[in-house]
Amino acid sequence: MNHDIKQQIVHMARKCFAESLFAEYSGNISVFDPGSGVMAITPTSLPYEDTQADDIVCITLNGERVSGERQPSSEWLMHAIVYREYPDIRAQIHTHSVYATSFSVNKIGIPVILTEMVPILGGDVRVAEFALPGTDEVGNRAAIALKDRSACLLANHGVLAVGGSLEQAHMRAFCVENAAKIYSIALGNGAVKVIPDDKVQIMLGR
Repeated sequence: MNHDIKQQIVHMARKCFAESLFAEYSGNISVFDPGSGVMAITPTSLPYEDTQADDIVCITLNGERVSGERQPSSEWLMHAIVYREYPDIRAQIHTHSVYATSFSVNKIGIPVILTEMVPILGGDVRVAEFALPGTDEVGNRAAIALKDRSACLLANHGVLAVGGSLEQAHMRAFCVENAAKIYSIALGNGAVKVIPDDKVQIMLGR
């Protein structure tokens, strides 16, 4: 992992913070290089406005430290499990964005209410079953909820968005929060009309 990758992670972390996808300490970001088997991930317990490239921690998917002096995010195990389960994934962003997280507390998924959810997220946003933070169970349950999807809610926890690049993972995390916000408002307006599944399948090219 070169310095540029670490700097990109820092830039994205600050972007997510500015967009209220992250709070001061909440949320984490990782990038995986399958060639070396190394994952670069944000450190734990460090405000994002204070995070520098040298603070990014590089570890293997087994947790062996490659570089960096700080401790990796407490959710590194979740990231590692998802990378193992889905070899095409290169980046993950775990957010605590308010609207999406509120649905995770209700354990209510976000149905396909917006056309852009289909190409960006693959359909609706499922809720992964609850598991204690920092455990492999969080990763295992997230992996199940991510099947044929690009993001999921983590029950009573937040959001996990994945992608082939950091930018793609961010776009998906932003899309989840935007859909959650609109869904929340729409529920207050009356009955919500979701996009029919047959139309979703057409948009997916099936």
